[in-house]
Amino acid sequence: MKKIFLILIILNICVVLYAQIPPGYYDGAQNLNGLSLKNALHNIIKNHNVISYSAIYSVLQYTDNKGNNQVWDIYSDNPFGTPPYIYYYTNPSDQCGQYSGEGDCYNKEHSWPQSWFDNTSSPIYSDLFNIYPTDGYVNSKRSNYPYGEVNNASWTSQNGSKLGNCVFPGYSSVVFEPIDEYKGDIARSFFYITVRYYGEDNGWPGSAQTQGAELKPWAYDLMYSWHINDPVSQKETDRNNAIYQLQNNRNPFIDNPAWVDSILFPVGVPKNIEITEHFNVFPNPAMDVVHIISVLPMKEISVFNYQGIKVLDLFSENLTETHLDISNLPPSYYFIHIRTSQHNCIYNLIKY
Repeated sequence: MKKIFLILIILNICVVLYAQIPPGYYDGAQNLNGLSLKNALHNIIKNHNVISYSAIYSVLQYTDNKGNNQVWDIYSDNPFGTPPYIYYYTNPSDQCGQYSGEGDCYNKEHSWPQSWFDNTSSPIYSDLFNIYPTDGYVNSKRSNYPYGEVNNASWTSQNGSKLGNCVFPGYSSVVFEPIDEYKGDIARSFFYITVRYYGEDNGWPGSAQTQGAELKPWAYDLMYSWHINDPVSQKETDRNNAIYQLQNNRNPFIDNPAWVDSILFPVGVPKNIEITEHFNVFPNPAMDVVHIISVLPMKEISVFNYQGIKVLDLFSENLTETHLDISNLPPSYYFIHIRTSQHNCIYNLIKY
């Protein structure tokens, strides 16, 4: 029965692999922002067709094929040169398997590791938006460490992916950093999970990077920067279309990257150009107090949460230096809006 199901999947993909967004697919999400948009997108992409985990190797050749049956391994690929090694879908021995080093075999990497959700719970366990083919040895090095950014690597893969202590603000323990070319892919996969499994994460143990199906404040900041600095590629678009044919759901942040901003920076938050040379806001991340210094006297300082709700308001009485007491705010991701007679500024703030 499984073989028949797989054959039907393959035939379906061969016919409509490059199908685009169906007309009306996102109608329920139009003109929304913040949690309203997040909930609408969740309702659109939930209840997807669940692919058997045992069929993953068979379907990856349609979702992650570089051409000529080459496995598109984001942990070994070299976008600007020759990859150090290449796996082929037509060679079953390339699948893991045993490995003692890079180049031995490839396996199935959960970008959001199994230990962060309820282990083998369905449907996330086999959700293709969370699974990438990767070198088995590099996958084992990544283990279930968070993603992050590394300066002094304790280990580096042959394509430049790194393991080491995180230097991104808000976290300093061991992380795994992929190459820049695939950071946006991973970020949009993570944003997909925060929406697809919104409200469906009961029992998820979380991690240093996640809380249930949500990202922790420092991780939202990291993933947002990766999302901005590595825009959607043709690879992602093709992969999104291929997965849609299998799961009957899409990654909305590949189809419409601006929705990341619409959720994280809803209309309730003033959207002004950040003029950093006129202000100094520190420390960030912060626990209790944030100090603010301005070239010009400040008229008003407001703090918004990620839903766009104002949680603090301070009239600074035209001072050029002041501080914000954030000790009563729960750890999260916030936006500080500073207003002077000439400038408005938005700062991202992580409260831990």
